[in-house]
Amino acid sequence: MFESVKVSAISMKPSRWDKVGNANRLESFFRKAGCAHPDLILAPEGALEGYVVSDIYEGRRKPEDIYDVAEPIDGAYIKRFQDLAKSLKICLSFGFAELLGKDVYNAAIFIGKNGDILGKYHKTQMAEGTHDSWFFNRLGKDIRAFDTPLGRAGFLICNDRWNPMIARTLVLDGANLLLIPSWGDKSKRQNMTVLARARENGVAVVEANVGMNLIISKGEIIAYRWGNDQITTAIVEIPVPTSKNAAYASERQYMSLQGPESKKRYEELQKRLRGEMSLTALAERGEMVTDLN
Repeated sequence: MFESVKVSAISMKPSRWDKVGNANRLESFFRKAGCAHPDLILAPEGALEGYVVSDIYEGRRKPEDIYDVAEPIDGAYIKRFQDLAKSLKICLSFGFAELLGKDVYNAAIFIGKNGDILGKYHKTQMAEGTHDSWFFNRLGKDIRAFDTPLGRAGFLICNDRWNPMIARTLVLDGANLLLIPSWGDKSKRQNMTVLARARENGVAVVEANVGMNLIISKGEIIAYRWGNDQITTAIVEIPVPTSKNAAYASERQYMSLQGPESKKRYEELQKRLRGEMSLTALAERGEMVTDLN
């Protein structure tokens, strides 16, 4: 059993350290993507600040500079996109540097269509590792799914997608939709890795990467677009949570098809017995042919 959901991914390339400009461009992209009336729009990792931590650990900027672009969860920029989600009546999701006390986390947020914050996640696997002194890039400590109008969802931020344990933990917590805001590898290898995460767990995946969008449904890539500042929209089939009600609904769906299918098979059997349908014709249809004893 599945539920059809329309999703959009944005391959926006933010400018480093330009929080004001990035916020304006992000809103513009959200509004443009909203014209297709999706249920959810996902933007990349670091959409607000421009994923600036590499400038710090590579020595181009001071660690304290992160405070100029980090955003608290109750900050004016987050409120701006809460208001936008409510205005568009569309769920919005994106990555940003979250200021929490004196520490900064690589975060992703899910805002519901009514403007409520329904989910938040801190990146738990960094390609560059971490150090106790790195207040500008703290590691996340929790891997949890969250409830949304589209079903239960979970985030993997960029490098998280390479670790199957992170995705599996989210699915074991009930996620049937995985969201990947990213700023990184756009190779065929990463595409196959994200496809593996979808197939391993039997869930839909939406990835918004800087320079590439990827959408997966029922274990297949259904939408892909290369290039910066692109919008990709597709309908994904999200598996409903397991339950007796879901099982009964699936049973009813099958039973509604059982009678017509059995009648068709019976009629084809009679044709074969009368010599009107050859074994070759049956084989070409890909059906199993057995002796009738």
